[in-house]
Amino acid sequence: MVVATPAIDVRNLSFRYPGARAPVFADLSLAIPSAARCLLLGANGVGKSTLLRLIGGRHLIAPATIHVLGRPAFQDTSLAGDVAFLGGPFPFSADISVAEVLAARPGIDPRRRARVLDVLEIDPEWRMHRVSDGQRRRVQILLDLERSLKVILLDEVTADLDVLSRADLLRFLREESEERGVTTVYATHVLDGIADWATHLAFLSPGRLRYFAPMDPSVPLRERCERWMREDRAAGAGLP
Repeated sequence: MVVATPAIDVRNLSFRYPGARAPVFADLSLAIPSAARCLLLGANGVGKSTLLRLIGGRHLIAPATIHVLGRPAFQDTSLAGDVAFLGGPFPFSADISVAEVLAARPGIDPRRRARVLDVLEIDPEWRMHRVSDGQRRRVQILLDLERSLKVILLDEVTADLDVLSRADLLRFLREESEERGVTTVYATHVLDGIADWATHLAFLSPGRLRYFAPMDPSVPLRERCERWMREDRAAGAGLP
């Protein structure tokens, strides 16, 4: 799909982890427009996390392969101020309060910080060694979203959140895209209530991008993804 001025531009991406027998991607191209809220879906192990990490500049690749906001994803270190990758474990369990953590992070707009604290329902008096997994995840999200970002990459970070926390976070991200033009790519397996939130759908099959287009409300998202995953599983097993 051709986009005039994409926020994320992936061109002919081929990527293999050192020592791996097969590449994760072979000649993958993808252009996500500014202000899009793009779902990144696919079965376990197809490379969703890898693609997000590549876009987030976490792996060395050729400068021309991935551009984010018009800049090479790995080589331009200034992107760290505009792009956030939220994913993986957050093993922050020191005996310290959220307020103390935030006090060590100067230069944050206090109004934005207060807004995100409210959205995530975080009590600054929480002590990190006592919080639940869901509360710890909310603090992780806070530490990125309190910054004024342009691209947000979410790798299954809502799996630890309760239904209300997830809904409030997605509502906030919708506001960010509609009011500030923030681009969000959201990898998840939780499809309930997500089709109306997203503007675009990207689906990964093993080694390739199977589908990318604006959301089509006439086609049930869950049925479509289940069909594609079953086809991928059958193909991997060599079934007709």
